[in-house]
Amino acid sequence: MTASVQTVRTAGALPIPLVDLKAQYERYRSELDAAVQRVASNTSFIGGAEHDAFAHEFAAWCGGGFVALVGNGTDALELAVTELLGEGDGSGEIVTTSHTFVATAEAIANAGYRPVFCDIDERTCLTAPDAIERAITDRTRAIMPVHLYGQMVDMPAIRTIADKHGLKVIEDAAQAHGASFSGLRVGELGDAACFSFFPGKNLGAWGDAGAVHARDPALIDRINRRANHGRAGKYLHDFQGVSSRLDTLQAAILRVKLRHIDAWNVARREVASWYDALLSGHNGIGRPVTDSRATPVFHLYVVQIDDRDRVRETLNAAGIGAGVHYPVPVHEQPAFRHLGYRPDDFPVTSRVAKRVLSLPIYPEITRLQVERVASALIEAVRA
Repeated sequence: MTASVQTVRTAGALPIPLVDLKAQYERYRSELDAAVQRVASNTSFIGGAEHDAFAHEFAAWCGGGFVALVGNGTDALELAVTELLGEGDGSGEIVTTSHTFVATAEAIANAGYRPVFCDIDERTCLTAPDAIERAITDRTRAIMPVHLYGQMVDMPAIRTIADKHGLKVIEDAAQAHGASFSGLRVGELGDAACFSFFPGKNLGAWGDAGAVHARDPALIDRINRRANHGRAGKYLHDFQGVSSRLDTLQAAILRVKLRHIDAWNVARREVASWYDALLSGHNGIGRPVTDSRATPVFHLYVVQIDDRDRVRETLNAAGIGAGVHYPVPVHEQPAFRHLGYRPDDFPVTSRVAKRVLSLPIYPEITRLQVERVASALIEAVRA
């Protein structure tokens, strides 16, 4: 045990979680409790005014267009693929990244398409446009860029590639609420942008929830119907659909949080700047790299270090909730072994997965807490 960890323990310092949803609730308790009470009093738990209001408000916040509210972010991706491309038969391909949560590839496969992976930029952990273009074949039907950790990929370049090859673009924006690139927000250049409102996201519900944003009202109408058993009315079903609805309670909670998301994203960027300054000059710690054209929202603050697992255990023992996003690339997951990839097919992805470490970041974290995390990290890396 390092001296700094021992000091933290004897001082009786409180734990610093990776994400602190309790702090958020305590700060906005009156607004959130009022929203819950409003839904309970109205006894409208599926659809209704709160649901429709959030759909309109979120679409406006995204810069215009239309929104389909669905059960979770994975369903959002699958429904967008299905309605943009049709139900697949396993022969069509969608190019994406292996350095992501498994839901990205899972949604592609569940929609009847084959995920095709490409390697990432070691500095940003994002897929580079040229790597995407090299992966395109005559079987490719779409590109699914992942705006990982809260930073958008180079969407202007990806849109150019997609148009050149006649492909659709479905943005995985599960971690990028409010991010932009060259002044363009998520969803402005893609055919659809898919969001998750998992509780730990920058804009998080109190359970599973998701959304698809698009400029095409007909696409959103089809997604809404497919997510509601293939119907527009109550007992007339135009096609076989699924049950994937964002419930009214989640919509009411998200309406409250939407009012604060811009300020929260500003706070996250400030916290990231604190980490940047405190960790500067420490050669054993690779700080996040942001494209100069991008405005990130820092869903996660991810450093790269050697001996990651030992360092994480040291931080966790000191009461610091460090995490890993993600330790096993999708192309190395047993569930996707049938695709035939080897670990060294994407050497940068596989190497980064062994080095990434997520540090606590949320709007309510204090400067003193960040200083404690940074100090503990520096000492653990040196040990």
